[in-house]
Amino acid sequence: ARLPNRRFVIGGAQYPQDFPWSSNIYFVRHLPPADHPAFFSSSRLTLNVTREAMARQGWCPSGRLFEAAACGAAIISDDWAGLDSFFTPGSEILLAHSTGDVVAALGLSDNEIATLGRRARERVLDEHTSAHRAAELDRILNDAFASTSRGTMEEAV
Repeated sequence: ARLPNRRFVIGGAQYPQDFPWSSNIYFVRHLPPADHPAFFSSSRLTLNVTREAMARQGWCPSGRLFEAAACGAAIISDDWAGLDSFFTPGSEILLAHSTGDVVAALGLSDNEIATLGRRARERVLDEHTSAHRAAELDRILNDAFASTSRGTMEEAV
């Protein structure tokens, strides 16, 4: 509403019928996964709004956040506990606490937006790929198994 001359695209299936649609908002209910990279790469800035239950839990980002960053999308997100352990605010992701924060982010230069997207992509590729998560799970399970085995041996002695 504050930027009637700008075009916005919203994707997702969980928007209510009474969402305040306007003539500058284009809605895509479902986007097949194969089309996600093109969708994220086509936007100057991607707004991430975390589902309430995930934000309340903290340290529980949507996979779409990493998917968008891996595509080099510059992201502005709502703030939630743990977000700064995945991305560095102000450098790899922008935080929105108000509509004004989003409007200000849209006013950043193309260079600033591109730098933000590049840094987010680098962070995802360096630390947050599925290979990283698989290796982390393997370490956690091995540690748990080792702890259980030690406990069993100590009980036997």
